[in-house]
Amino acid sequence: MSFQLTALPYAYNALEPHIDGLTMEIHHTKHHLAYITNLNNALPGSGAESLSIEEICRNVSRFSAAIRNNGGGHWNHSMFWEIMSPQGGGEPSGALAEAIKKYFGSFSEFWNQFAQAGLNRFGSGWAWLVVKDDKSLAVCSTPNQDNPLMDVSECRGIPILGMDVWEHAYYLKYQNRRADYIAAFKNVINWPAVQKRYDDALKA
Repeated sequence: MSFQLTALPYAYNALEPHIDGLTMEIHHTKHHLAYITNLNNALPGSGAESLSIEEICRNVSRFSAAIRNNGGGHWNHSMFWEIMSPQGGGEPSGALAEAIKKYFGSFSEFWNQFAQAGLNRFGSGWAWLVVKDDKSLAVCSTPNQDNPLMDVSECRGIPILGMDVWEHAYYLKYQNRRADYIAAFKNVINWPAVQKRYDDALKA
């Protein structure tokens, strides 16, 4: 299987002023493409040639560091593009909103924990909202391009929301102000897409 870069579901500048168009273009066409290229180069002879990206992540301990890093980079970014939208922001509704209230007490408390997970991640990594095996919700973070699907991760579950806190996600606009980027990211979250991921995770 050869993985390919797919087009974003919106223009590069569609998330402005929260995330600038140049950052989005570089992030997508340079960083994400590099993960895909390096993953494809690492696949031959690995035993992962016929696996989906989800299967690779779930069994990543069997494969090389190159597959772990670049496979994670591909899966993480593919999700990242989908859970953002020019019409994003606000708060979730329906079953997801009820679950967030159940497990965090309120949306504001959830957001505080999620933002802190991103802010406190040393170096590069991701913040996640995950559905755990018992179908509860939890916030956690992973280093580098690891994700909660990976069998090597201390943060396990089905990710339904992920926030990239690598510097390449925000440095052109926000420089070292990660907290400002996290506050801006809140305004582009595509909650209907997160809700769909939540629904699917409950059925898994």
